[in-house]
Amino acid sequence: MMTPANPVDPARELRQLVEAGRFREALVEHERAADAGGRLMPEVALLGATAATRLGEFSRGVTLAEAALERFRARADADGRMRAQNLLGAIAFANGRLDDAERAFGEALELAQLLSDTRITAHASNNLGSVAHLRGRPDLALSLWRGALLAYQRMGDRRGTAQTWHNLGLAFRDQKDWREAEAAALEAVRHAEQVGEASLVALAILGRAETHIEHDEFALARRELARAEEQLTADDDPVGEVDIRRLRARLALRAGHPEEAATLALAARAKAAKLGLPQLEAECAAIAAVALHRLGRSAESSQERDDAIARFDRLGATGLREALLRELA
Repeated sequence: MMTPANPVDPARELRQLVEAGRFREALVEHERAADAGGRLMPEVALLGATAATRLGEFSRGVTLAEAALERFRARADADGRMRAQNLLGAIAFANGRLDDAERAFGEALELAQLLSDTRITAHASNNLGSVAHLRGRPDLALSLWRGALLAYQRMGDRRGTAQTWHNLGLAFRDQKDWREAEAAALEAVRHAEQVGEASLVALAILGRAETHIEHDEFALARRELARAEEQLTADDDPVGEVDIRRLRARLALRAGHPEEAATLALAARAKAAKLGLPQLEAECAAIAAVALHRLGRSAESSQERDDAIARFDRLGATGLREALLRELA
């Protein structure tokens, strides 16, 4: 009996959907691919985990990614282990488990360097930079992000380039370097638009919106938030939707509308809690605390403040904790 020259790859269409950012369709395809002979294929499990994670379905993402990691280990597949660890780190970061995230990203980086895999080296460095930034280590974060950016640019990886410029914009905003923050946000948007993935474009636009908010450019911020919202109508991105709500609350607060800010922040906080996003939940609680304080609702403000501080402390997010206390002072 002759072997077919081109055997069917159960992961092929699934991979194409994930790369195109069509994550809801990818989850449907994951089930089909698994039933078509790919249930024991670690690549199918990892692609399904990636799609689930991008949709905010973190529990499903962990289950699939851990199954993929176990199978990659059984096959002594270092490349697969590297990619699975990087994804598990991303899920841990989103869930606020920063020690787990740092450990997983560190293992992914070690494997990437061992395999001379420039792409995953850049991914892991970018992700470790995000951990360092949240934990108040700006110099380390900038070093990791700049290294990742150079690697992405050498590879011509526009998605990674857009994500890293977005991250650099966070650092420049923290330093109140508005010119550099705006330049980084513009670069993030430019590269994201060339990738064409709606959720990535929305993320980059939100970086511009946040820069405008912190610089009191309210009309520009409203325009950018509307643009980001338009992008997400074409995509299923619950995390992005919560971030838009957070920034609308932040905009209302900066523009002198504390009642609107409190309402928006509390609604965004509830959505973040439902999705299991502790950093976003804490940031929304912080906005609510300041808004309620300005409205003279001291007891409610204190409750939101204490909850936000407790969450920031668990995350090790010293910069966000200090920023909240400054605003309340």
